[in-house]
Amino acid sequence: MTISDAVPLLWTSSLRTSSARRAGAPQLLGLENSLEFRVGPEHGPAEAMRRSQRFAAMVLPAMLAAVPGAEAAAESVLAVLAELVDVTARHRASVDLSGRISCDGSHALLTVGEMNQVLPQPEEEPGLYLVRRLTDDFGQYQGDDGGRVTWASVPVGLNGWAL
Repeated sequence: MTISDAVPLLWTSSLRTSSARRAGAPQLLGLENSLEFRVGPEHGPAEAMRRSQRFAAMVLPAMLAAVPGAEAAAESVLAVLAELVDVTARHRASVDLSGRISCDGSHALLTVGEMNQVLPQPEEEPGLYLVRRLTDDFGQYQGDDGGRVTWASVPVGLNGWAL
């Protein structure tokens, strides 16, 4: 199986290889590692979670390569991603479920959208207790398709938390 067979058709990434960073390649100010994914409406919440996690798990090692404790950071990012995709997929406002993960070296910012409601309280969605524990902050903003996009900031690197 090639990487093109395993990766969804609609994705983008601005990952730089760690060897290019070490070789002294010019760095652009503000450049960050990021990936985007999309899960179509034919996939229910459980399958949306599996697909987004599988895709992120393939790309996160390269994205977090320069981060101390990259393996623990990737576990935290994947756990938060799973919960955000799950709740969003069950309350989907748009046709496709879209997501983005970006990393600036100290935090991974996750966005998943769009929901047709305000983010529920953890008492209604117990997985959000995990999101609260693993993130610096999370919330929602109004999306472009009439729904609400959920975002979370996961600390990585020296100040990151592990599961």
